[in-house]
Amino acid sequence: MSKSNQEVMGDGVMGVGENTRIFPDVEACIDCGGCVVACKRTWDVPRDEQRISISTMLEGQEGEGGLNASSGRAMEQGTSPGETSIPMQCYHCDNAPCVSVCPTDSLVSMEDGFVNVRDSLCIGCQYCLSACPFGAPQFPDSDEGVADIVGSGGTMDKCTMCDERQEVGKGPACAEECSTDAILVGDATQIADELERRDSGVFFNDVAMEIIFGDDAEAF
Repeated sequence: MSKSNQEVMGDGVMGVGENTRIFPDVEACIDCGGCVVACKRTWDVPRDEQRISISTMLEGQEGEGGLNASSGRAMEQGTSPGETSIPMQCYHCDNAPCVSVCPTDSLVSMEDGFVNVRDSLCIGCQYCLSACPFGAPQFPDSDEGVADIVGSGGTMDKCTMCDERQEVGKGPACAEECSTDAILVGDATQIADELERRDSGVFFNDVAMEIIFGDDAEAF
């Protein structure tokens, strides 16, 4: 990375611990898969399971109006962003739909702002999978079709935001190892300021931003 780019882009991990959020800078994501590897290696996630994935939309298409490398800005202007890669994971939403629909309170918003899964209470109904707009809940042990009948679709698994790493002052593995700092970690103001400093737009619409950040969405 050139010196000028280093001046533009700060580290992705700007803070850890209570009330931190995780959020993608889609204009920096190059779909290298480093975040997926970092997560699997750190938490021994099996090859056929994943807590973070890269979703690529409009593959092979150019963005409109010269915004091919500015997909966030394109979305803000209501135009096609062209090919865009988005790190998708649990964003530990402030207004978490998964928590609202869980019938057994297996999913809970903790005091530190993270959304945790209490495995012993999960009955595998997969309501959270239907409620989450980001596709974060995973059911690696699901028996396809059974959840529709008796709610035994396996125990939900998702990103923990590396809470154990954060307890010792480290950022989530995916963000720490992202080669382009496309995964931002910090409070809402830090993330908004960093996106502005990079001149990167916010890819998600207002509804999604209110789900993720709650009242703090006003920072963007």
